[in-house]
Amino acid sequence: MNGQNFRAAFTVDQTPDEVFAAINNVRGWWSGNIEGRTERAGEEWTYRYKDVHYSKQKITELVPGKKVVWLVLDGYLSFVEDKTEWTGTTMTFDILKKGDNTEVRFTHVGLAPDYECYGACSNAWGSYINGSFRRLITSGTGEPNRE
Repeated sequence: MNGQNFRAAFTVDQTPDEVFAAINNVRGWWSGNIEGRTERAGEEWTYRYKDVHYSKQKITELVPGKKVVWLVLDGYLSFVEDKTEWTGTTMTFDILKKGDNTEVRFTHVGLAPDYECYGACSNAWGSYINGSFRRLITSGTGEPNRE
């Protein structure tokens, strides 16, 4: 399943700690209503975008300057037959120091091309990760409500 997960990566001039802080500032880059704490290991938080998408995440790994992992405990996608496609998947942010730069590797483990939502979900992730999230890291301001 390693090659079948959605992935996105980019490199920035900011430090691993700055990238780590931006990941945990979910409200700063991901559109929708977010409830709960998003910066502490073991915490659970919810994401809701209109009546289209709901998910409940648990922060299962939080290694400052290195890694963040969210497990989707519950999910609902209105636009696919299996409304719970995201349930049980994980979102992993790996942070790697590369000389004077920092590489960010995002993987949505379990979001595979055979999922009905893969097209729409991978396009959305690509936009958020390479757009709003990256801008939050590089400029201090994301664009979470652009759409």
